[in-house]
Amino acid sequence: MQRTGSAKYIRPLTTKAALDHARSLHQKKFRELSGDFLVQGERSVRELLGSGWPVQALFATEEMARVLKLTDANIVLPHELDRISTLESGSQLVAVVRKPHRAPLERLEADELVIALDGIRDPGNFGTVLRIADWFGVRRVLCSADCVEEFNPKCVQASMGAFLRVDVHRHDLAPKLQALRSAGATLYLASMEGASVFTTSLRSPAILVLGSEAHGVSKAIRDLKSELISVPRSGGAESLNVAMAASALCMEFTRQRLAR
Repeated sequence: MQRTGSAKYIRPLTTKAALDHARSLHQKKFRELSGDFLVQGERSVRELLGSGWPVQALFATEEMARVLKLTDANIVLPHELDRISTLESGSQLVAVVRKPHRAPLERLEADELVIALDGIRDPGNFGTVLRIADWFGVRRVLCSADCVEEFNPKCVQASMGAFLRVDVHRHDLAPKLQALRSAGATLYLASMEGASVFTTSLRSPAILVLGSEAHGVSKAIRDLKSELISVPRSGGAESLNVAMAASALCMEFTRQRLAR
């Protein structure tokens, strides 16, 4: 049978069973039970199909299957796709994908930057941070146990394919950061009280720790006494959300690394 890209199709499913399973993946408990999650929309699914990730089932409208030559897709009517998709409208392509197994993050490479997220519960923000990480070549993201799940459909959608290239590692964050610092990493905590990142000499390997706009980081993270850095404010805005802060700070980490 012809395959599309290099995606690995694990097993065929009957259309009815696959539809029911896909719809169940709107809920976190079923994603956890099955080990599967949804990837939706033409751009994300096309990128997925060329990635080698294990695709459990693929659903497409007849028109989309014909355009993309998807001989392995389950052909379904548009209203059926709307039922299994979490997108507001216009979904023509939905994949059920198996979650990957991650190797433990034990030590950083010499010039590596890792982003650590503490208490980020908004899936759009989390996914956007993954997209920013991908843009700046950050390959690994740490997150606390209370962060939103990275396979939440809104998070996957906001990442714009970055979930395929950025590994997310979920930990009891404070002791993990302490262990990585003991192994040679420098901890930088984004804080409005911190020194300007543009006048700080940033060292590598480094971990950039970010909390939520509303609550900041937990006491356990603050007690680590990381080096505080900030994006200096010139205007009247009260704060930056986590994605905005990540973008500005990663830009300066990249600038200094390229200048060395």
